[in-house]
Amino acid sequence: MTVHQSVLELIGETPIVKAQHLDTGLCELYLKLECMNPGGSIKDRIGLKMIEAAEKSGKIKPGDTLVEGTAGNTGIGLALVAQQKGYKLVLVVPDKMSREKIFNLRAMGAEVVLTRSDVAKGHPQYYQDMAEKLAADTPGAYFINQFGNPDNPAAHEAGTGPEIWRQMDGQMDAIVFGCGSSGTMTGLSRFFAKAAPAVELILADPVGSILTQYINEGVLSTKSGSWLVEGIGEDFLPSISDFTRVKKAYAITDKESFLAGRELLIKEGVLGGSSTGTLLSAALKYCREQTTPKKVVVFVCDTGNKYLSKMYNDYWMLDNGFIDRPKTGDLRDLILRPYAQRDTVVVGPADTLTVAYQRMKMYDVSQLPVMDGEKIVGIVDESDVLLHVYGDEKRFQDPVATAMVSKLNVLDVTASMESLLPVFDRGQVAIVMDGAKFLGLITRIDLLNYLRRRAQ
Repeated sequence: MTVHQSVLELIGETPIVKAQHLDTGLCELYLKLECMNPGGSIKDRIGLKMIEAAEKSGKIKPGDTLVEGTAGNTGIGLALVAQQKGYKLVLVVPDKMSREKIFNLRAMGAEVVLTRSDVAKGHPQYYQDMAEKLAADTPGAYFINQFGNPDNPAAHEAGTGPEIWRQMDGQMDAIVFGCGSSGTMTGLSRFFAKAAPAVELILADPVGSILTQYINEGVLSTKSGSWLVEGIGEDFLPSISDFTRVKKAYAITDKESFLAGRELLIKEGVLGGSSTGTLLSAALKYCREQTTPKKVVVFVCDTGNKYLSKMYNDYWMLDNGFIDRPKTGDLRDLILRPYAQRDTVVVGPADTLTVAYQRMKMYDVSQLPVMDGEKIVGIVDESDVLLHVYGDEKRFQDPVATAMVSKLNVLDVTASMESLLPVFDRGQVAIVMDGAKFLGLITRIDLLNYLRRRAQ
């Protein structure tokens, strides 16, 4: 066994696994597991390449400040390298980025500056433009500029492409990838143009990005939409991009992406991120369209560990309308955590207030039904706990029954949606009952999410 001298030596040489349980039509589908890089994504490759190239050219030296705008994974790759090499790193990231990525970046010592994700290039709060200005305003700072840095595609032309070709023994017909900074696409295009020009290059793109229309129709739109998938899709053409060899693009919805990612985990045991779902959905569409067998490679761009609070969280998926629950036509449609399914987080009257507090924190809720067996006997919220323990912290050991509200205002499951408004106006949550049977709670955000789903 080889002993490595640095975690940076583990970047690249990621394995390829053949899919066994997905419906790939006549084709064979191979998964390139970039999630197994030490930083958890394909972006480790360019993080290392761009920093080492800047070192060799004398643009930076240990102790300098590096600045970049990133949707997340490039930032983690850069943070990994900067940490090992002794650089200060400042990252400007859009606010749609998963909190796991933000926690990861800060834990690695990077300074994270959040900015808006609902603005396009040219706006002062667009993450790339903001990063460039921040670098210009910081004495001695170096702007990495992944979207215009030629060392980005060079990492894939010299590394990723040859690696895949060797692992596949030169036996592959197509490769499916996404495009953010365009480094992966451009680098692979250059490599395969020389080594295997017959290999088809297929782009997976989120709905809302301008790239699908540009590839399939030759039209460069100035209007982009928004999408929740992280790290891929664009509202402009990066200066390093080369789309000339891309054969076809597939526009994939957020819902298709998240469900494909979850399917990959269930059927193949591979925990991929949101962009992996986009790529997999496009790859499966491509495979099923083929009339002759082909060997197709698709990237698992990053690990799904960074998206556990989003695409792998059933409640987040329900909130956003990406998975459906059977419709009942009454207030049950608004209950996010039904009690009958044991989804409602509850507490008992004899439990201590410490237990109630811990459950509120763990499940990110501000109130708990108090259940005595199958009967609801009260409700306790953050204010109840605070007022009870303020001035005497030892009262956290008091039973929940001493702080809960036992006079309950309930709604029957058949009540109208409008009947929720007076409850919310009183600062309460709706306790929904079917006769004597407790069904669950409805909060303001539950109603907002329901109305938003209806508007989609």
